[in-house]
Amino acid sequence: MARSLKLARRYWVVTLTLGVGLAGIVLALAGAGAAVPWVFSVYALAVAAWEAVGMVRDILRGHWGLDVLAVTAIVATVLVGEYVAALLVVLMLTGGAALEDYANRRAKRELDALLTRAPQHAHRMEGESIVEVLAGDVRVGDVLLVRPSEIVPVDAALRSQEAAFDESSITGESVPVEKHAGDLVLSGSINGQSAVEVVAAASAADSQYQQIVALVEAAADSKAPVVRLADRYAVPFTAFSLALAAVAWWLSGDPVRFAEVLVLATPCPLLIAAPVAFIGGMSRAARNGVIVKGGGVLEQLAAAKTAVFDKTGTLTYGSPTLVAIRPEPGFGEDEVLGAVASAEQYSSHVLATSMIEAAKHRGLPLVEAEWAREAATNGVTAKLGGLEVVVGKFAFVQGHAPEARRTEIAPGELAVYVAIDGRFAGALLASDKLRDNAGATLARLGELGVHRTMMLTGDAKATADHIAAELGISRVRADCLPADKVAEVAAITERPVIMVGDGVNDAPVLAAADVGIAMGAKGATAASESASAVILVDDISRTAKAVEIGRDTVRIALQSIWIGIVVSVGLMLVAAFGVIPATVGALLQEVVDLVTILAALRAIGGRLDAKADAPGPAVHAHAGAPAR
Repeated sequence: MARSLKLARRYWVVTLTLGVGLAGIVLALAGAGAAVPWVFSVYALAVAAWEAVGMVRDILRGHWGLDVLAVTAIVATVLVGEYVAALLVVLMLTGGAALEDYANRRAKRELDALLTRAPQHAHRMEGESIVEVLAGDVRVGDVLLVRPSEIVPVDAALRSQEAAFDESSITGESVPVEKHAGDLVLSGSINGQSAVEVVAAASAADSQYQQIVALVEAAADSKAPVVRLADRYAVPFTAFSLALAAVAWWLSGDPVRFAEVLVLATPCPLLIAAPVAFIGGMSRAARNGVIVKGGGVLEQLAAAKTAVFDKTGTLTYGSPTLVAIRPEPGFGEDEVLGAVASAEQYSSHVLATSMIEAAKHRGLPLVEAEWAREAATNGVTAKLGGLEVVVGKFAFVQGHAPEARRTEIAPGELAVYVAIDGRFAGALLASDKLRDNAGATLARLGELGVHRTMMLTGDAKATADHIAAELGISRVRADCLPADKVAEVAAITERPVIMVGDGVNDAPVLAAADVGIAMGAKGATAASESASAVILVDDISRTAKAVEIGRDTVRIALQSIWIGIVVSVGLMLVAAFGVIPATVGALLQEVVDLVTILAALRAIGGRLDAKADAPGPAVHAHAGAPAR
C-alpha cells in the first residue's frame, strides 16, 4: 500500500489522468454522460497547453523535440470529437514519461547500489573509548574499529592479525578475500564475522569507494551522442507523420482520418529507447567491474579499431620477482640481498616489495636505517649499520660507485644495481611475468573488431620486444616518456583508439586517447581521473568485456529506436486506410511504448553476460607500477 502511494505521488500526472477517466465512467453510469466529452476534452486540452509551453521553450533553445506530434494529436482528436482517444493520448504521453523514469531507475540499479552504500560513519578508537565520527572526519593514522558485517569507511591497513572481507561491490570478486596484518583494506568492503581494527591510510575523499562513487555520478549524468541522434530524428519523423496524416485526410475527405494517423505517431519509443539502453549498458559495465564515464564512451568502445597498451602493470602483473643475484667479488649473495631489502623498506616502488619478500623467504633480517631518502624513479639511498647503501638504476648507482658495470640481462628481465659504502656490490635480476590472460584478451579484442594493437612502454627495447613477441603485438615503442606516448597515440590513423594503462605516468595518454581505460584496482588516482573508463579489478580481460558491452549497448539502442520507428510507421500506414479507430490506435501506441522499453532494457545484459564470459581468470591480486 505504501509503495502504491509513493508511486502515485511520483507519477501524479498519470494518476490524475486515470482519475479523470474514472470520473468519466462514473458520470456515464450516473446518467450524466453528456458531461463526459467536456470533462475529457477540457482536461486533454489543458495537458496539451502545458506540454506546448515546454515544447516552445525547447524550440527557442534550438532543440526540435517530438512532443509536437503528441500535442497535435490531442488537439486533432478533440476537434473531431474523439474525446476518449484524446484522453488515451494524454495517458500515453504522461504514461510514457513515467515508464521512461521507471525504466531508468531499473536500469540504474547497479549504479545506485554504489551510491546508497557509501560509508557514512566510522568508529574511532580514542584510548579505551570508541567514538562514532563521520567518515569525512577520519584522518590518516586514526585507529578504527570495524564491527562484524560493517562497511569499511576509508582505505586502511589491517591492524588485527587476519580477517575476511567481501569486496564484491568494489572488485566484483564474489568470494571473501582473506587479509593479514598490514594488508590494504579498501573502503566499501564489508567486514566478515569478527570485529577488527584498522589504521586509516587515506581520508574518505581520497579512498577507493568514494572515488568510484564520484565516477558513477559523472557517468549517470552523461548523455550519449546516439541519444542526441535519436533527438535529431524529430524533424523528419514529425514531417513524415504530419504529411501522411494530411494525405489520409485529403484522400478520404474525413478529418477523423488525420487524428487516427497522428495518435499512432506519438513518438515515445524514439525518446525512450536510446537513454534506457545506454543507462542499462553503464549499469551492466558497473556490474562487470568497469565504471564507464558516460554513454558516449560506450559508443566509442563499440566503434574502436585500435587498442594501445602500457606494459608494466597492464600486460604484465607489475610485480617482478627476483630471479638471480650477481654479487661482485668480496660480497656474498645474502649480504647484497639483505642490504638491498633493508634499503628498499623506505621505497614506494613495486620492486621494493619483491626484494623484501625475497629476503624474508631466505630468512634474512632487515636492518633499520639511520636515515633514508628516495630519488623518484631512480632509486633509494639509506644509512644501514654505518654503511651507505645505494640501490636503483645503473646510472644512479654509478654516480656513487664509478666502477659499476652493467650486467647482461635476458629478454623480459630487468636489473637493480647496488653500491655499498662507495663500492659497487653487484646486481639483482628480476622478471615481470606476463598476465595469464593477456593473450586471450587480445584475441577477444580481435574477434570484437579491434584488429590493430600497439604497446607503449618506458622500459628498454629488449624487454618490450620480448613481451610484444609473446603476445603477437607488431607495433612497439619502448623508452617512452609520457609526452612520447601522447604523440604516438595522436599519430594513429585507425580510430577510435583505446589506451589501457595503470600508472600516474599514463594519465596524459589516457586523456589523449579516444577512450582511456585505467587499471584502477590499486588506486592510480591520476590515471583514473583522466580515463574515460576505470577497471576496478586487476584483470586486463575487462578491457575486452568493456568493448563487448559497448557493442551490445549500441546495437540494442539502435535496434530499439528502429523497432519504435518501424512499428509506428506500419501502424500509421494501416490507420491511413481507416482500419484503426483513434481510440484503438491510442491503445496500440501504449503497447508500442512498452515493447520499445523492454527491447532497450536488454542492454542491462544479464542474459548477455551469461552467454559470453570475458576470457581468462577473473581477478589477479597483483599491483602495478612503472619500472625503474
